[in-house]
Amino acid sequence: MELQKHTSKDKDFWKIMLSLLLASLFIFANLYAVQPLLPLFVSEFQVSISTSSLALSSTIVGLIAGLIVLGFFSDRNGRRTYIIYSLLGSALPFFLLPFIESFTWFIVLRLIQGFALAGVPAAALAYISEEIDRKDIAYATALYISSNALGGMIGRVLAGYLSDHFSWQTAFLVFGITGLLLFAAVLLLLPKSLHFRPSDLSFAKDIAGFLFHLKNPSLLVVFGLGAVLQISFTGIWTYLPFHLEAPPYSLTLQAISYFFFAYGIGVVGSPLAGRTAERFGLRTVRRAGVVILSLGILMTLSSQVWLIAVGLCVTCLGFFTAHSLTAASVGQQAAHHKGSASSLYLVAYYIGVAAGSSLLSPLWTAGGWNALVLFTASLPMLYLLAVSMYRKNAASAKN
Repeated sequence: MELQKHTSKDKDFWKIMLSLLLASLFIFANLYAVQPLLPLFVSEFQVSISTSSLALSSTIVGLIAGLIVLGFFSDRNGRRTYIIYSLLGSALPFFLLPFIESFTWFIVLRLIQGFALAGVPAAALAYISEEIDRKDIAYATALYISSNALGGMIGRVLAGYLSDHFSWQTAFLVFGITGLLLFAAVLLLLPKSLHFRPSDLSFAKDIAGFLFHLKNPSLLVVFGLGAVLQISFTGIWTYLPFHLEAPPYSLTLQAISYFFFAYGIGVVGSPLAGRTAERFGLRTVRRAGVVILSLGILMTLSSQVWLIAVGLCVTCLGFFTAHSLTAASVGQQAAHHKGSASSLYLVAYYIGVAAGSSLLSPLWTAGGWNALVLFTASLPMLYLLAVSMYRKNAASAKN
């Protein structure tokens, strides 16, 4: 007799979600903790702004490598182990980073930490698609994505606050201890997989299955959207501290960190998007999210601090609406090797993070905040327009 998948009425559904929420909180707090500290690294390590941004983008490079490797092996060995031990592996570098004097070695450690971080995002979405009933997948995915938002917010705000009041070294030690505690909690809470079926194919065939997703036009559109969304979103948040520490604002690190509370909108927006999509359709609500994202970014052109804060809230609402529904569509469109499909989506997504944090540096240097805002607001809308034109041309060619 085949076991039924979990619904939102089941106790194990909520054990799964609590475990994934805790894991995701730490992973994304860990990942983005350095973002508000970039101006601090410029002065403390005597490096340029673009070099300082490598504290984030090097972690993303490690994460991308981890997503490819660990996503592939999670299709063979299961999801649970990678989720649990990702927490342990990514917590340990926090006990070494405070004692690093060379920024080069700092970047190397963050690269290694990024690889360890990948276990949770590489396996979590596939775990949800396998263990959760289909009618609750969008809701479960949205809850998981909302924890991404909450973790990113907590990481940025806490790192900024602790660094301003104590030091960034103290902040990192707090993150390390927290990671060990959450590792123990998830180890006890997360149920074993009931519906995972390990791949018994050869490595060559598994790799072919992995690469097969790159021949699926529908998935390629989704992967591209993930990258574009993050280029815009990360670009705004990476250079926001530099924008607000300069005149006429001249804000402190602690004050700047409070702007990251805007991520709290994402905590609400992601589950709301999942429920709204059930009524109006995933693609329609996703398009609305992209439009809201672009409008929010444009609002940050204001010289008024309060309006910049409102614009960032609108930006987060649009981003997490679009991202959560884009991520949910991956598991639905991939007929097999779901872990690999999820990993490929996240690879594209985090390529966007790396591009938004480091590759936009010349744009920031040449044109400042206004140029950055105009580019990041336009990019998602232009992508939607290009996809719409492609689909119309493809439909016409069939007819």
